Amino acid sequence: MASQGGVPRLVLLVSGKRKSGKDFVAEALRSRLGADVCAVLRLSSPLKERYAQENGLDFQRLLDASVYKEAYRRDMIRWGEEKRQADPGFFCRKVVEGISQPVWLVSDTRRASDIQWFREAYGAMTQTVRVVALEQSRQQRGWVFTAGVDDAESECGLDNFGAFDWVIENHGDEQHLEEQLEDLVAFVHSRL
Repeated sequence: MASQGGVPRLVLLVSGKRKSGKDFVAEALRSRLGADVCAVLRLSSPLKERYAQENGLDFQRLLDASVYKEAYRRDMIRWGEEKRQADPGFFCRKVVEGISQPVWLVSDTRRASDIQWFREAYGAMTQTVRVVALEQSRQQRGWVFTAGVDDAESECGLDNFGAFDWVIENHGDEQHLEEQLEDLVAFVHSRL
């Protein structure tokens, strides 16, 4: 295994559609595990940083869920795809640099090539977590279908991936979500 950062005990690759609650689930897990145990990594961070540098944009504003970010989303997707075609592991390698916590939670896994890279690098330590939400729930969170975004590989690349190790249903039932998170946290603790 080619370790690129520290050596994790567990890598959780979280995926899901826009407004499914990927970041919410990731932060809920990190808060239960503690920041000293769990690092939340975002593949989009090195992508947005590099894109901002090359295009003279405000990197911090590209990180939030703002109109500013949405204005550049399509071009960022295109640009990111070009970078990935040249080097599929480019953003994966960047995001793990210098991480020392034993649990890595990648909150925005979007492509089979991302999963492949982490599996090749970290083997059996890698688990896939799919966050699903009904379209109605996503709409209540502000999702509106956007052509060129919601039908791009960045949103659809894992639709036919196959079996995920974990599926977290985030339809708005807080008790059900809590039960699922408890199960996943118990699994994480069994790996530490």
